[in-house]
Amino acid sequence: QLQLVESGGGLVQSGGSLRLSCAASGFTLDGYAIGWFRQAPGKEREGVSCISAAGGNTYYADSVKGRFTISRDNAKLTVYLQMDSLKPEDAAVYYCAAEPDEGRASLSSYLNWRTFGSWGQGTQVTVSS
Repeated sequence: QLQLVESGGGLVQSGGSLRLSCAASGFTLDGYAIGWFRQAPGKEREGVSCISAAGGNTYYADSVKGRFTISRDNAKLTVYLQMDSLKPEDAAVYYCAAEPDEGRASLSSYLNWRTFGSWGQGTQVTVSS
């Protein structure tokens, strides 16, 4: 059974850094695109970043470009999201999600949460100003 578990969230001051981890079990990461998404209270879930199955392509929301970095270690079954220069508006529950990386209609779909079928439980990120 495919499972994803996020960790690394917490409380950080504005301008600080956190590294989120998404650990997979029950399947190998090979062939899967892995995305990070977030949802703040009262807001719709939004795409933050995604990495393709081979790791050669990465995608970022405009709001995090230059501050967040996604990477994957297939041998460790883990995908990371390094978050630097955090802002209060980055505060949210962060989720990782997996989907076989095939047949995508557009590059923008990599940041569309509706195109991902397997989800972790989320990890809270709080940024104090």
